[in-house]
Amino acid sequence: MPDFLGLDTSNYTTSAAVYISDENRIVQSKQLLPVREGELGLRQSDAVFHHTKQLPDMVEKLCGERSISGPEAIAASARPRNLEGSYMPCFLCGEGLGRSLAAVTGSPLYTTSHQVGHILAALYSAERLSLVNERFIAFHVSGGTTDCLLCEPDDELIVKVTEIGTSLDLKAGQAVDRCGVMLGLRFPCGPELEKLAAGADKLIKVKPTLKGANASLSGVENKCRTMLDKGENPKNIARFCLDYVGATIIAMTAAAREQCGELPLVFAGGVMSDVIIRDSIVSHYPEASFAAPEFSCDNAAGVAIFGCMKHSGVKKCL
Repeated sequence: MPDFLGLDTSNYTTSAAVYISDENRIVQSKQLLPVREGELGLRQSDAVFHHTKQLPDMVEKLCGERSISGPEAIAASARPRNLEGSYMPCFLCGEGLGRSLAAVTGSPLYTTSHQVGHILAALYSAERLSLVNERFIAFHVSGGTTDCLLCEPDDELIVKVTEIGTSLDLKAGQAVDRCGVMLGLRFPCGPELEKLAAGADKLIKVKPTLKGANASLSGVENKCRTMLDKGENPKNIARFCLDYVGATIIAMTAAAREQCGELPLVFAGGVMSDVIIRDSIVSHYPEASFAAPEFSCDNAAGVAIFGCMKHSGVKKCL
């Protein structure tokens, strides 16, 4: 039975996954990188250390759930984006293990970007993998990105990504985490901030800041701090933060469709697992596709699917 192993070592999560192509099924194992209380992330040197420690555990756990004598192919995310100069040391961990396994097993190794992995995971989860044969608009919204992307079929890259718009300063995940830490929550703050926001007793008006399809989120942290200093209920501050992010993505979507036409919409990345933000977007774009939470946050599922598509052809995975 063909198995395709995927590895992803982002600045948030250590992840390994197997795509079982004959069953169109994903088995994955992942673990968040540990962050000290009150801090807003990790230095790359610390991320590399934790991946080095955690990655063997993830692969051992994965192999315990799924017997893998030798995968058909191995894939790893080797860079954040498919852009010249896109580089983060943490991705060397997954790529390095992938190279080692390929050398031992004789399986071919394919590399892609963390971003393409997110997009393919979202398409898989939403049962829209056939979109790799079409043009569509994808959002990758996480701690390091708030990107609106034109996606097109490509024989080499599988998905060719061209930026339509981005956040010119603070990213959506950063806004969520900074607001959360400000309110005493533990990093990464998304799930806890969502729970806090669910208890809000009023909605505070938001007005997103856009320049074309590009957004600015730098004011969110200051506005949340001002409200906190004035004694606003933390639940209302949390809801304001999430509503601001949602309104910004909605405005970016409108600008993107004005440029590119009424293309299908796909939303990927950890921030997109937030129900408040997702429901806000769906109220404006009910046809939009979203990944399930386990495929929204950083994961190796899309990377494993990329390996299948590169090795066996796109049709094998549809």
